[in-house]
Amino acid sequence: MDYVLILTFAGIAVFLMVWMPKLSQYTGISYSVFYVLFGYIIYLLFPQHLPNPIPADNLDFTLHLSELIVIISLMGTGLKIDQKFSFKNWSSPLKLVFITLILCVTAVFFLGHYILGLSLASAVLLGAVLAPTDPVLASDVQVGPPNEKYTSKTKFILTAEAGINDGVAFPFSWLAIVIGFSMSGQNVSFLKWFTYDVIYRIAVGVFLGFITGKILGYIVFAASKKHSFLKTSDGLLALATTLLVYGCTELIYGYGFIAVFVCAITFRHYEKKHEYHEELHSFTDQIERLLLCILLILLGGSVAMGSLENITWQTLAFALIFLLIIRPFFGWLALRKSSLNFRDQLIVGFFGIRGMGSVFYLSFAFTKFDFENKNELWTLVLFTILLSIAIHGFTANKAMKKAD
Repeated sequence: MDYVLILTFAGIAVFLMVWMPKLSQYTGISYSVFYVLFGYIIYLLFPQHLPNPIPADNLDFTLHLSELIVIISLMGTGLKIDQKFSFKNWSSPLKLVFITLILCVTAVFFLGHYILGLSLASAVLLGAVLAPTDPVLASDVQVGPPNEKYTSKTKFILTAEAGINDGVAFPFSWLAIVIGFSMSGQNVSFLKWFTYDVIYRIAVGVFLGFITGKILGYIVFAASKKHSFLKTSDGLLALATTLLVYGCTELIYGYGFIAVFVCAITFRHYEKKHEYHEELHSFTDQIERLLLCILLILLGGSVAMGSLENITWQTLAFALIFLLIIRPFFGWLALRKSSLNFRDQLIVGFFGIRGMGSVFYLSFAFTKFDFENKNELWTLVLFTILLSIAIHGFTANKAMKKAD
C-alpha cells in the first residue's frame, strides 16, 4: 500500500463530497453512483497501492466501519424527523416494518433456499440481510434538515421506516445464526431466541434510547437554563451521544441500533423547534458523508478486484426480482389502505434502498457462525446493493419531485 496515495485519494473524495449533494440535485443522479465509479476506476489503475477492498478478506474492518456509519446515520435520521411519534402518526412506516419487512424476509428465504439452492440458515440470513431499508444510502428519498417548512409525507414514511427497521431486522439475523447452530447438531432453543433476541433486546433498546433521550433533553434544554455551564452549541454532542447510547445498550445486550434511533427521536421532540437540532443534524450529516464516500469507494474497488467474479444469471435475476417486484409489491401491500394515493404508495414501495446496513448484518453473522454459501451470499448482497445504487440512484430525485 502507498500511504501518501491513499491520503491523496481520500482527500479528493472528501473534497468533492462538499459539493456532491448539490451536484446530485443538478444532475438528478445520486452521488453514490459517482463514488462507486470513482472507486472502481482507481482500483483498476492502482490495485497494488491501495488497501484490499474485498469485504470477505477484511471482515472485522468491514463490520466495524459499516456499523459506525449506520449508527451515525440513525442518529441523523432521528434528529430530522419532525413528526412526533404516535401509533397513528407513524402507522405507515410501522406497517412497512412489521408487514413489508417480514414478508420480504419470507420471500427471500424461499427464493434463496428453493431456487438458488442455499442452505436453510443461509437463506434465512439472506432474507434478514436484504429486508431492511438502508438509512445510509437513502438520503435522496428522506426528509431534509430539522424544522423544514414543508415535509413530504412520502419522504417521512421512507425516513421513519429506515430508522426503525435496521434494529427490528436484527432478530432475523440471530434466527439464521440459531438455525445454523441447530443444523450443525448443537443444542439450541428457539424459545430462548424469541424471548431473548426478540423481546428482551428490542425492549432494552427502546427503553434505554427513550431514557437517554429524555435525560439528554433535560440537560441541554432545561438544566442549561439554570446552569449556564451546561449550555452548548457544539455539534460534537450528536456523535458523543451516538457512541454512548450504542455502547451502553450493547453492553447489556440490547439492540443499539434501536436505542440510537429512539434516543434521537426522543431528544428531538423534547424541545422540537430549538435551532440546536439543526447544528446536531448538520454535524452527523457531515460525518456520515465522510464515512460513506470511503465505503462507496471500497465497494467500487471490490468490484474492480473481483468480488463479483462468480456472478451468475441467477444472481442477476434474484436481485432484479427482489428490487423490482418483491419489495415494491409488499411495500404497496402494506400501504394500500393508507391515506397515500396509489402513485405515492408505489413510490414508497419502490424505494426500499439496500446499502451499508446489509453489509453490516452479513459481516456480523459471519463472525458468529461459519455459514455455508459464504461466497454466494457476498455476491448476492453486494450485487443487490450495487444494482440498488444504480436503479435508485438514477430515479430518486425525479420520483421525489412528483411525490405527494
